Amino acid sequence: MHTERLPSRPLLVACEVSYRVGQRTLVDRVSLTVKRGEVLAVIGPNGAGKSTLLHLLSGDLPLAGGTVDLDGEDLRRLGAREQARQRAVLRQATQLLLGFHAVEVVLMGRYPHLGDRCESPADLAIVARAMEQTETLALADQPYPTLSGGEGTRVQLARVLAQTTPLLLLDEPTAALDLRHQHSVLALTRAVAAAGGGVLVVLHDLNLAAAYADRLALLAQGRLVALGSPWQVLEPTLLTAVYGVPVVVQPHPAGDWPLVLATPYGAPRLSSPS
Repeated sequence: MHTERLPSRPLLVACEVSYRVGQRTLVDRVSLTVKRGEVLAVIGPNGAGKSTLLHLLSGDLPLAGGTVDLDGEDLRRLGAREQARQRAVLRQATQLLLGFHAVEVVLMGRYPHLGDRCESPADLAIVARAMEQTETLALADQPYPTLSGGEGTRVQLARVLAQTTPLLLLDEPTAALDLRHQHSVLALTRAVAAAGGGVLVVLHDLNLAAAYADRLALLAQGRLVALGSPWQVLEPTLLTAVYGVPVVVQPHPAGDWPLVLATPYGAPRLSSPS
């Protein structure tokens, strides 16, 4: 079976990206790429600079140094509408206090493509498909402020999917989700990559990152300390040093990816239930 080759140019290239607040450097000369057909997970402890890095890559924060190229173009030279046609962003917290219904929030994802026209049946079909993928169709007519945290996250993810961009930048999309929805959301990132798109996703859960990402970027104190496959990055000595807790890494019983187990602090050894 013939498979069309994906374009070799990365969707996003960050070179020596830095960001400072006063005398404090939050992101320090980070370089990475997001390729078509891959999921890149950014991991690291609290305060490592993960969300700040995502804001730099999306153009939400000004660079203190370095460059970001979006599909071969300097991000700073692109207008807001053109950026929105190239990359869609899911931020950690999105507050909408006005009474938008869930479907109206998802429809916002189509605005970069509308120009001066109103939404068409094709736009509405894209919105419906995105809500179907995120299991939010039943919430379509519900006011957004009344949604639970997990429901709101999935509606915002539907908005991102409805934007139909080649690149997704997702900041902790699983944080408010239950176990099933955590996996279903990350399965969607795999589907985006399989269709030729690229995904950069910030995750705290190392085991979710290991199961779904092609590559991991490990940040610590604003610096990129490791970049590679899950097996390359999730190395016990490195993780113990970065997170400050002893860990064991072993093959996952369900597949060929690493399983990270932390050693509890001072926990008594409990016998298995008989």
